[in-house]
Amino acid sequence: MPEAVIVEAVRTPIGKRNGALAGVHPVDLSALVLRELATRTGIDPAVIDDVHWGCVGQLGDQSSNVGRFAVLAAGWPESVPAVTINRACGSSQQAVDYAAMAVMSGQQEVVVAGGIESMSRIPLGASRQSGEPYGATARDRYDGSDFNQLTGAELIARGWGLSRRQLDEFSAQSHERAAAAIDAGAFDGQLVPVPTEAGPVSVDQGLRRGTTADTLAALKAVAGEDGLHHAGSSSQISDGAAAILITTPEKARELGLTPIARYVAGAVVGADPVMVLTGPIPATQKLLARTGLSIDDISAFEVNEAFASVPLAWLAETGADPKRMNPLGGAIAVGHPLGASGAILMTRLVHHLRDNGLRYGLQTMCEGGGTANATLVELVEA
Repeated sequence: MPEAVIVEAVRTPIGKRNGALAGVHPVDLSALVLRELATRTGIDPAVIDDVHWGCVGQLGDQSSNVGRFAVLAAGWPESVPAVTINRACGSSQQAVDYAAMAVMSGQQEVVVAGGIESMSRIPLGASRQSGEPYGATARDRYDGSDFNQLTGAELIARGWGLSRRQLDEFSAQSHERAAAAIDAGAFDGQLVPVPTEAGPVSVDQGLRRGTTADTLAALKAVAGEDGLHHAGSSSQISDGAAAILITTPEKARELGLTPIARYVAGAVVGADPVMVLTGPIPATQKLLARTGLSIDDISAFEVNEAFASVPLAWLAETGADPKRMNPLGGAIAVGHPLGASGAILMTRLVHHLRDNGLRYGLQTMCEGGGTANATLVELVEA
């Protein structure tokens, strides 16, 4: 079976809701990272077999197969197809998995995976406003649950005995680590500056320097007076895009490209849809069992910070080294542009592995409806 390797990964900075990227159409934001991917690799886009593009809010400016229109906006040949994928928050991580599977199956040789979300233009939950997405049958099966992610995050916090102070300390750490990464230039090699009327945007916008557990303690809980989460311990609503080029080692050599990482394996699971966000735990377990690796074999983890309770529960269950999880901060500090987040995290992860000479990286993402993806990559030695 052919191997799949990642030869380049780029992303935009993550913009705050109604911030610097809000004026950029999601098709144009997607086209920007596609063009940058071609520029950095020097490939002729005509050799690309397919584009797998994640997006959650597929309506309005993101409707009608946003991936295909991004290809056209990028100026790529009309012969390059695209498909838009929705696995909730894991949409572009699933795009990476599908792209790798296509290459490993031998059906395709060069595939782009990535995603977009402009939450400034397509608000969170916009697709639910015109109907009932769950249906009476699903609700009845779970005693009328509304499958609310905040409710799930609160259930996780209480189920794992997490205090508000612990959630706040983790959230403050996310900002601290993100600030250190930005100041050290950890993201410089992966970012594509976005031109706007106000000037180029070249850094993640969500960071709030000086955030501490004490400052977060002053914020009002969202789920009532005895709630544990608040705006500061939840992922930020954001805009962003990312793109990743996947091919075989042989094709990479033919194109004069040097792989960054080898795609080792992926896993996807379903979990409790009422608690919603526990899926990364069994997804990680399934992936490790499939690869024969232990949690201690992994050098770096990207566990999406949908809410602070999610990575903390994952840590408690997996026994992973906390220093290896989200070493560059996470969505609490810099944002979570839904359909783009999977590709953004993978971009961060493979660059982190290369920059620090680390062997294995594992990414996992909780998703609406109680599903989760986990993906394992391995650094390719130069």
